[in-house]
Order: sequence, then C-alpha cells, then structure tokens
Amino acid sequence: MPPNHATELVDLLRLERLEDNLFRGQSRDIGTQFVFGGQVLGQALAAAQETVDARREAHSLHAYFLRAGDINAPIVYSVERTRDGGTFSSRRVVAIQHGQPILNGSVSFQIPEQSFEHQSSMPEVPAPEDIEPMQPLPPDQLAKLPVKLQRWLGALESPIEFRHVWPQNKLKPVKRPPIQHVWFRLTGPVDDSPALHRALLAYASDFNLIGTATLPHGISYYTHNVQMASLDHALWFHRPFRVDEWLLYSFDSPTAQGSRGLARGQIFSRDGRLVASTAQEGLIRVRGD
Repeated sequence: MPPNHATELVDLLRLERLEDNLFRGQSRDIGTQFVFGGQVLGQALAAAQETVDARREAHSLHAYFLRAGDINAPIVYSVERTRDGGTFSSRRVVAIQHGQPILNGSVSFQIPEQSFEHQSSMPEVPAPEDIEPMQPLPPDQLAKLPVKLQRWLGALESPIEFRHVWPQNKLKPVKRPPIQHVWFRLTGPVDDSPALHRALLAYASDFNLIGTATLPHGISYYTHNVQMASLDHALWFHRPFRVDEWLLYSFDSPTAQGSRGLARGQIFSRDGRLVASTAQEGLIRVRGD
C-alpha cells in the first residue's frame, strides 16, 4: 500500500508534550536544504493551540524566521501564556534548535462572535479539475540538474497537491506580472478538528508566497545564482475551512527592493468565502555568476 502522505503531515503537526508549555516536534525532509518554514509555522501554531481553551480559536499568527532549521534535529517549542482575557488570549512561541531560537512568533485567539461581515470577491479562474496536475521531471532530466534542484524536484511526494492557474517553467522562468493563483488541497481526508486544519493551513501557506515577488524579474528559487529565504510571515484566519478540500490561493507582490520582496495572499474556499489572508517578506538576493 502506498504511503499516506496526508497522515504523515498530520503526525508531523502532533507534537510531543514535554511540560505544560514545552513541546517537541520532528522534521520532514521535503527536498530543501533546511527545515521548511511552513513546517515550523504549523508546529508553532499547534504548540500555541495546545495551551488555550478549545473554545478560543486562533485568528492571527505573526512570526519571524531567525535561523535556518536543521532537518536532522528535533525542534523544541516554548510557549509563553502572555494573556487570557475575557474574549481574547495571546501566546508567544519560540522554536529552538541547538540552544538557539530559529523562530519567534505570536498567536492571538478569540472566542467566536457574530457581527457584520464583508469580504473581497474570489477571482474568476478555472476550476481545479480543469487544470492539468503537475508532472514530475523524468529521471534522466532530473539527473542533469544541480544537486539543489534534484533534492527539491526529486523529493518525496508532497502531502499537498497544487494546481497552478498560470503554470510557469521555473527552470526557465520568463518575466510576467507579480500575480498568481494556485488551487491546493491535502492529498487525503483528515479529521474535523478546526485546530488541525488551521495548523495545516499554516504549513501550506508558506508555499509559492515569496516566489510571487520573483515573477517580474524572470528568476526563481531554481535559478542557480538566486538565494531566497523567508524573513517573516503573517497569517489571519477569517472563516471556517477544510484543507482536505480545494482552496484557491491568490497572490500578489506590490514591491521588491533592497534584496527583499513583499508578497500577499488571499485564500478562498471553493464556494468563494475568504477564509484566510497572508503576508510575507523574504530575502531575494541575486549573486554574480
């Protein structure tokens, strides 16, 4: 029986509790040289969620990536119970490896309330079924690429399926406006826990985001002389959702300068509800040949 990659990701987000406010997580090699930032985001959120009343739902997460994570070492998450008010709770999370923080984050929680609503409209794009799935590179082509690209493109099958509305050959990128739309979903069903789906969305929200800032410049993560890394990440949860159902991630990048790019994202359910928003600044450094 083939491995259930969705279950593997869920297990990755279920942390070992060491103390009341101390947790330990493992890492999954997805082909990157260091720990994938989305993994640390998802695990940090999972740790914070373990320290609040289940009636309080995370509505925002703000994090700074401080150091690259070691893929071969566990990550310890220390949670500070900053405040528990009548409606809101706040938690500070520090992810630690080898005695050093690799991420600082804050998470805010709220008891759900009813109020007025408005939202942006979902872009009109083809349905995910009308978009061809991404195809892996043939082994003979993969073998000709630098080791950095072989690890990424030849990694284990992803627990998240992506379908790009405007696909681009990232090995030979062309210049285009800094806008993209990507359908995504978990490759298998998971249980109904809203906290689990929020942690899964935090994991998935790091894919494709800062890459949007490279589109006008005809470069990508795969370009041999490009160095890219996430510097910070913000995520806001607006409405209920399921990550094992199709979600549309719409990106834009309003600016890039000083070897940094800013990207924003809106995540819609298939029926057009805006369920989450994101923002990220990342390092994009082009070195001389």
